[in-house]
Amino acid sequence: MTTATTFGFRDVPEEERQRLVNGVFASVAERYDLMNDLMSGGLHRLWKDDFVSMIDTPRDGRPFRLIDVAGGTGDVAMRFVKSAGSGADATICDISPEMLAVGKRRVAEAGLDERITCVEGNAETLPFADKSFDAYTIAFGIRNVTHIETALAEAMRVLKIGGRLLVLEFSHVDVPMLDRLYDFHSFEVIPRLGKLAAGDADSYRYLVESIRKFPKQDAFAGMIRGAGFERVSFRNLTGGVAAIHSGWKI
Repeated sequence: MTTATTFGFRDVPEEERQRLVNGVFASVAERYDLMNDLMSGGLHRLWKDDFVSMIDTPRDGRPFRLIDVAGGTGDVAMRFVKSAGSGADATICDISPEMLAVGKRRVAEAGLDERITCVEGNAETLPFADKSFDAYTIAFGIRNVTHIETALAEAMRVLKIGGRLLVLEFSHVDVPMLDRLYDFHSFEVIPRLGKLAAGDADSYRYLVESIRKFPKQDAFAGMIRGAGFERVSFRNLTGGVAAIHSGWKI
Protein backbone atom coordinates (compact mmCIF):
# COMPACT_ATOMS: atom_id res chain seq x y z
CA MET A 1 0.00 0.00 0.00
CA THR A 2 1.38 3.42 -0.99
CA THR A 3 1.95 5.80 1.91
CA ALA A 4 0.99 9.44 1.39
CA THR A 5 2.89 12.46 2.66
CA THR A 6 2.75 16.19 2.06
CA PHE A 7 4.45 18.30 -0.56
CA GLY A 8 3.40 21.78 0.47
CA PHE A 9 -0.39 21.64 0.75
CA ARG A 10 -0.65 18.64 -1.60
CA ASP A 11 -0.72 14.98 -0.62
CA VAL A 12 1.71 12.94 -2.71
CA PRO A 13 3.03 9.35 -2.57
CA GLU A 14 5.86 9.19 -0.07
CA GLU A 15 8.30 7.81 -2.62
CA GLU A 16 7.61 10.77 -4.93
CA ARG A 17 8.25 13.54 -2.42
CA GLN A 18 12.05 13.58 -2.55
CA ARG A 19 12.00 13.77 -6.35
CA LEU A 20 9.63 16.74 -6.20
CA VAL A 21 11.75 18.51 -3.56
CA ASN A 22 14.89 17.85 -5.61
CA GLY A 23 13.16 19.48 -8.57
CA VAL A 24 12.43 22.61 -6.56
CA PHE A 25 16.06 23.02 -5.52
CA ALA A 26 17.39 22.21 -8.97
CA SER A 27 15.22 25.09 -10.17
CA VAL A 28 16.23 27.63 -7.50
CA ALA A 29 19.89 26.66 -6.88
CA GLU A 30 21.45 29.64 -8.64
CA ARG A 31 18.97 31.99 -6.98
CA TYR A 32 18.85 30.38 -3.54
CA ASP A 33 20.07 33.42 -1.61
CA LEU A 34 17.62 35.56 -3.56
CA MET A 35 14.91 33.10 -2.52
CA ASN A 36 15.79 33.51 1.15
CA ASP A 37 15.98 37.29 0.72
CA LEU A 38 12.46 37.29 -0.71
CA MET A 39 11.11 34.97 2.00
CA SER A 40 12.74 36.74 4.93
CA GLY A 41 13.06 40.32 3.69
CA GLY A 42 16.84 39.89 3.89
CA LEU A 43 16.74 38.97 7.57
CA HIS A 44 18.11 35.47 6.93
CA ARG A 45 21.60 36.97 6.74
CA LEU A 46 21.34 38.32 10.29
CA TRP A 47 19.70 35.10 11.48
CA LYS A 48 22.58 33.04 10.06
CA ASP A 49 25.14 35.24 11.79
CA ASP A 50 23.28 34.66 15.06
CA PHE A 51 23.03 30.94 14.31
CA VAL A 52 26.74 30.50 13.63
CA SER A 53 27.68 32.51 16.72
CA MET A 54 26.08 29.78 18.83
CA ILE A 55 28.68 27.21 17.74
CA ASP A 56 31.35 27.13 20.45
CA THR A 57 34.69 26.38 18.82
CA PRO A 58 38.11 26.19 20.49
CA ARG A 59 40.29 29.21 19.79
CA ASP A 60 43.62 27.46 20.40
CA GLY A 61 43.76 25.56 17.11
CA ARG A 62 42.36 22.28 18.42
CA PRO A 63 40.42 20.27 15.79
CA PHE A 64 36.68 20.91 15.55
CA ARG A 65 34.49 19.35 12.87
CA LEU A 66 31.16 20.78 11.72
CA ILE A 67 28.70 19.08 9.41
CA ASP A 68 26.26 21.45 7.71
CA VAL A 69 23.43 19.37 6.25
CA ALA A 70 21.33 20.73 3.37
CA GLY A 71 23.93 23.49 3.25
CA GLY A 72 24.46 23.31 -0.49
CA THR A 73 25.35 26.90 -1.34
CA GLY A 74 27.88 27.10 1.50
CA ASP A 75 26.40 30.10 3.24
CA VAL A 76 26.52 28.70 6.78
CA ALA A 77 29.75 26.70 6.37
CA MET A 78 31.66 29.71 5.06
CA ARG A 79 30.39 31.91 7.88
CA PHE A 80 31.50 29.23 10.32
CA VAL A 81 35.08 28.73 9.13
CA LYS A 82 35.63 32.47 8.79
CA SER A 83 34.65 33.01 12.42
CA ALA A 84 36.15 29.86 13.94
CA GLY A 85 39.66 28.99 15.08
CA SER A 86 42.30 27.63 12.71
CA GLY A 87 41.62 24.00 13.69
CA ALA A 88 37.97 24.12 12.65
CA ASP A 89 36.74 22.71 9.38
CA ALA A 90 33.34 22.04 7.83
CA THR A 91 31.67 19.45 5.66
CA ILE A 92 28.71 20.49 3.55
CA CYS A 93 26.34 17.62 2.84
CA ASP A 94 23.45 18.17 0.42
CA ILE A 95 21.25 15.83 -1.60
CA SER A 96 20.95 18.31 -4.48
CA PRO A 97 23.85 18.22 -6.96
CA GLU A 98 22.75 21.58 -8.34
CA MET A 99 22.89 23.23 -4.92
CA LEU A 100 26.20 21.55 -4.14
CA ALA A 101 27.70 22.79 -7.40
CA VAL A 102 26.90 26.35 -6.35
CA GLY A 103 28.48 25.70 -2.96
CA LYS A 104 31.67 24.24 -4.44
CA ARG A 105 32.06 27.24 -6.70
CA ARG A 106 31.53 29.73 -3.88
CA VAL A 107 33.90 27.89 -1.54
CA ALA A 108 36.60 27.90 -4.23
CA GLU A 109 36.04 31.58 -4.99
CA ALA A 110 36.42 32.36 -1.27
CA GLY A 111 39.67 30.39 -1.09
CA LEU A 112 38.27 28.04 1.55
CA ASP A 113 38.79 24.71 -0.26
CA GLU A 114 41.21 23.42 2.37
CA ARG A 115 38.75 23.93 5.22
CA ILE A 116 35.41 23.07 3.60
CA THR A 117 34.55 19.75 1.94
CA CYS A 118 31.41 19.25 -0.16
CA VAL A 119 29.73 15.82 -0.16
CA GLU A 120 26.53 14.75 -1.91
CA GLY A 121 24.32 12.85 0.52
CA ASN A 122 20.86 12.38 2.00
CA ALA A 123 20.09 13.76 5.47
CA GLU A 124 18.27 10.50 6.23
CA THR A 125 21.28 8.28 5.39
CA LEU A 126 24.41 10.35 5.99
CA PRO A 127 27.56 8.88 4.39
CA PHE A 128 29.69 9.35 7.53
CA ALA A 129 30.84 7.18 10.41
CA ASP A 130 29.36 7.30 13.90
CA LYS A 131 30.65 10.07 16.19
CA SER A 132 32.42 11.97 13.40
CA PHE A 133 31.45 15.57 14.15
CA ASP A 134 31.51 18.08 17.00
CA ALA A 135 28.50 20.04 15.73
CA TYR A 136 25.64 19.48 13.29
CA THR A 137 23.83 22.40 11.66
CA ILE A 138 20.94 22.52 9.24
CA ALA A 139 19.51 25.86 8.09
CA PHE A 140 16.19 26.06 6.24
CA GLY A 141 16.51 22.41 5.25
CA ILE A 142 14.87 20.18 7.84
CA ARG A 143 11.34 20.94 6.64
CA ASN A 144 12.24 19.57 3.19
CA VAL A 145 13.23 16.17 4.59
CA THR A 146 10.62 13.43 4.06
CA HIS A 147 11.24 11.65 7.38
CA ILE A 148 12.31 14.28 9.90
CA GLU A 149 12.65 11.76 12.75
CA THR A 150 15.09 9.74 10.63
CA ALA A 151 17.20 12.81 9.88
CA LEU A 152 17.32 13.69 13.59
CA ALA A 153 18.39 10.13 14.42
CA GLU A 154 21.19 10.47 11.84
CA ALA A 155 22.26 13.74 13.45
CA MET A 156 22.48 11.94 16.78
CA ARG A 157 24.48 9.11 15.21
CA VAL A 158 27.18 11.23 13.56
CA LEU A 159 27.68 13.58 16.51
CA LYS A 160 30.37 12.92 19.10
CA ILE A 161 29.44 12.74 22.77
CA GLY A 162 29.11 16.35 23.85
CA GLY A 163 28.22 17.40 20.30
CA ARG A 164 25.52 19.95 19.55
CA LEU A 165 22.62 20.00 17.10
CA LEU A 166 21.54 23.43 15.83
CA VAL A 167 18.55 23.90 13.52
CA LEU A 168 17.57 27.22 11.93
CA GLU A 169 14.17 27.06 10.30
CA PHE A 170 11.27 29.23 9.28
CA SER A 171 8.65 28.74 11.96
CA HIS A 172 5.30 29.94 13.25
CA VAL A 173 4.68 33.58 14.10
CA ASP A 174 3.31 34.16 17.60
CA VAL A 175 2.82 37.93 17.52
CA PRO A 176 -0.73 39.26 16.88
CA MET A 177 -1.02 41.25 13.61
CA LEU A 178 2.47 40.19 12.55
CA ASP A 179 1.01 36.75 11.80
CA ARG A 180 -1.53 38.24 9.38
CA LEU A 181 1.08 40.43 7.73
CA TYR A 182 3.39 37.44 7.38
CA ASP A 183 0.64 35.31 5.82
CA PHE A 184 -0.11 38.03 3.27
CA HIS A 185 3.58 38.37 2.44
CA SER A 186 3.97 34.59 2.18
CA PHE A 187 0.99 33.68 0.04
CA GLU A 188 0.38 36.83 -1.97
CA VAL A 189 3.75 38.54 -2.33
CA ILE A 190 6.43 35.84 -2.40
CA PRO A 191 5.04 33.74 -5.30
CA ARG A 192 4.63 36.89 -7.39
CA LEU A 193 8.18 38.01 -6.56
CA GLY A 194 9.42 34.52 -7.40
CA LYS A 195 7.73 34.74 -10.77
CA LEU A 196 9.18 38.19 -11.48
CA ALA A 197 12.68 37.59 -10.13
CA ALA A 198 13.21 33.95 -11.04
CA GLY A 199 10.44 33.02 -13.46
CA ASP A 200 9.29 30.32 -11.02
CA ALA A 201 6.23 30.99 -8.89
CA ASP A 202 5.48 27.30 -8.22
CA SER A 203 8.76 26.53 -6.42
CA TYR A 204 8.35 29.58 -4.20
CA ARG A 205 4.74 28.63 -3.49
CA TYR A 206 5.87 25.15 -2.35
CA LEU A 207 8.53 26.66 -0.09
CA VAL A 208 5.96 28.91 1.58
CA GLU A 209 3.49 26.06 1.98
CA SER A 210 6.19 23.80 3.44
CA ILE A 211 6.71 26.32 6.25
CA ARG A 212 3.04 26.09 7.23
CA LYS A 213 3.19 22.28 7.25
CA PHE A 214 6.29 22.20 9.47
CA PRO A 215 5.68 21.43 13.17
CA LYS A 216 5.34 24.39 15.51
CA GLN A 217 8.21 25.24 17.83
CA ASP A 218 7.16 23.16 20.84
CA ALA A 219 6.25 20.16 18.69
CA PHE A 220 9.58 20.22 16.85
CA ALA A 221 11.45 20.55 20.15
CA GLY A 222 9.61 17.41 21.22
CA MET A 223 10.84 15.61 18.10
CA ILE A 224 14.42 16.59 18.95
CA ARG A 225 13.99 15.18 22.47
CA GLY A 226 12.48 12.05 20.95
CA ALA A 227 15.69 11.54 18.97
CA GLY A 228 17.61 11.38 22.25
CA PHE A 229 18.95 14.92 22.51
CA GLU A 230 19.11 16.63 25.89
CA ARG A 231 19.05 20.25 27.09
CA VAL A 232 16.71 20.96 24.17
CA SER A 233 15.68 24.58 23.69
CA PHE A 234 14.55 27.01 21.03
CA ARG A 235 14.66 30.74 20.53
CA ASN A 236 12.31 32.67 18.26
CA LEU A 237 13.66 35.20 15.78
CA THR A 238 11.58 38.14 14.55
CA GLY A 239 8.47 37.09 16.42
CA GLY A 240 8.68 33.47 15.30
CA VAL A 241 9.19 34.05 11.59
CA ALA A 242 12.17 31.78 12.20
CA ALA A 243 13.53 29.89 15.21
CA ILE A 244 16.83 28.39 16.30
CA HIS A 245 16.51 24.97 17.95
CA SER A 246 19.32 23.45 19.99
CA GLY A 247 20.00 20.03 21.48
CA TRP A 248 23.02 18.24 22.94
CA LYS A 249 24.25 14.66 22.67
CA ILE A 250 25.18 13.87 26.25
